[in-house]
Amino acid sequence: MQPGDTPSIQVVTQVASAEGIDPVELTPPLHNVVDPDALDAFVQTADAEATIEFSYRGHSVCVDGTGRVVLTQRTEPPATPE
Repeated sequence: MQPGDTPSIQVVTQVASAEGIDPVELTPPLHNVVDPDALDAFVQTADAEATIEFSYRGHSVCVDGTGRVVLTQRTEPPATPE
């Protein structure tokens, strides 16, 4: 991760690193799960204590208003659509 990376870039980088793959190999791409521009804008406008959480590729992702990204492995399998 480089200083100044946007939260959306940090999410992609952290997930790829956790899975030991190149970020371009992530399927589905992040934009299929969350709007990267909206995620980055959230950090620019949100209170430092605000958070947004979503799931991506079996990981729970939490982004706070300061731009900090915390990635944790989800313990239960994702719900399957019926």
